[in-house]
Amino acid sequence: SSGINAEWPLRPGDIKGCGTVTKGMPHKVYHGKTGRVYNVTKRAVGVIVNKRVRGSILAKKINLRVEHISHSKCRDDFLNRVVKNELVKKEAKASGVFVCTRRAPVNPRSAHTVKGKGISVEEVCPIRYEFIA
Repeated sequence: SSGINAEWPLRPGDIKGCGTVTKGMPHKVYHGKTGRVYNVTKRAVGVIVNKRVRGSILAKKINLRVEHISHSKCRDDFLNRVVKNELVKKEAKASGVFVCTRRAPVNPRSAHTVKGKGISVEEVCPIRYEFIA
C-alpha cells in the first residue's frame, strides 16, 4: 500500500504507473509528473496535474488508484531548510549576531594552471582540405 490517509489532500504526489495494477492507471502523459491531491476515496485519489496543451498549461483533474501515486519528496529539502533557518535565527538573536539565511550560489573556482606530469603539450589543429579531381 502507498500509505494514503486523510492527510493527503493538497499534498504533492508523484504519479508513477504501476504495471501490476491495471485499474485506475494514469495516461502516459501524466507518468512522472507531480500533482496535488485534492480528493481521497477508499481505493483512489483525485490529483490536480498541470498539462501542457499547445501553448497553454491547463490544470487537469485525474483520478488514480493509490498504487499509482506516492508521496513526493519535492518539498522535503525546503521544509528541512526552514527548520534549520529558524534554529540559526534563534541562536543568532540570543547572541546578538546577524546571520544571513539566504542560499548563496556556488562561486566559480579560482584560476589555476593544469600541469602534465612529464607529458608534452600537443597542439591540435584541423587537417587542411585538399580537393582531388
